[in-house]
Amino acid sequence: MKLDLDVLKESLSDLKLVDWIIIGGIVIALIVGILTFSHFRGTADKQIEAQTTIGFQVFLRGVTLTGNVSPINPGDTTFITIRNVPCKDLKVADAVIDTKKTVMPNTRGGKDAFVLVEDASQAFLYDMIVTLIDENAKITKDGAVVGGNKIKIGLPVTLEGPSYKLNGTVSDVRILQPQNVQQQGYGQAQPQQNQAQPQPNVNKQEQNMG
Repeated sequence: MKLDLDVLKESLSDLKLVDWIIIGGIVIALIVGILTFSHFRGTADKQIEAQTTIGFQVFLRGVTLTGNVSPINPGDTTFITIRNVPCKDLKVADAVIDTKKTVMPNTRGGKDAFVLVEDASQAFLYDMIVTLIDENAKITKDGAVVGGNKIKIGLPVTLEGPSYKLNGTVSDVRILQPQNVQQQGYGQAQPQQNQAQPQPNVNKQEQNMG
């Protein structure tokens, strides 16, 4: 044992200042790495405040359809892709499809100077609003998270099924269970839309989004 100690002392005495600096740097880096990892894991765990059911709507603009059947229907399951990264299957709670519209002068009289009519020049173009449900969404201070992605209005989403692959944009996000609703800022009164301009009819989907 004494011989081993003598060898160790001799080895340490041979180390130069540069060697001690390198060893000290490695030790400090290991300590900082351990502390950072532990803090990161603790912070990540604290970010998730709840796990609940959410509903969010995806607006699909200008879908080209030459058939007479909607490719997405209530009760279906659709696979979503977010930012070109495959995510998960979600239940379709509702799907509304409507032809492209245009504004024309009202020649039939009445209080409205303009009316909204189907655009004959875009016969095979449709707008769709698809309501999706996720029963295991995570709720953080930054909003709802589905499959590791924050679901917010404006997020590009791809919906894919047996006969379609369509690109859309998230247009509404809501927590469907009562807990944490007011805390997260969801479920509050929505601003009234300008009735003089054509707007997507999403009112009929209220019952499907809680």
